[in-house]
Amino acid sequence: MELSAYFQSIIEQDRCPVIICNLQHEIIYMNPAAVSKYARRGGRKLVGKSLLDCHNAVSGGQIKKVVAWFEESPEHNIIYTFHNKKENRDVYMVALRDESGALIGYYEKHEYRKAEQSERYDFYGTESL
Repeated sequence: MELSAYFQSIIEQDRCPVIICNLQHEIIYMNPAAVSKYARRGGRKLVGKSLLDCHNAVSGGQIKKVVAWFEESPEHNIIYTFHNKKENRDVYMVALRDESGALIGYYEKHEYRKAEQSERYDFYGTESL
């Protein structure tokens, strides 16, 4: 069974921004949440650009260090990078690997700490089970 459509749908539906980069730090994918979050910086036009151009020199250096750490071991796969107090979210870098375990890229993962505001099983904002 081909799973790529399922994986793409998972990422497309995620409400948190997902930005995928290759090992040259080029942004190769942004999910809709990332496009919206970074609309002021160009949104979808950032695809094909260097992620390093979106960060200052210190942050760019940290990104390079993380990628080097990912390359050291197939067990080095996720690292916490930042907490945004204003939005109450944590940001991580996550290694992307092929079937052999070789590093092929990385992505930026956001996790919000806010409690969900929707009612449980609220299908259209008016009904609950």
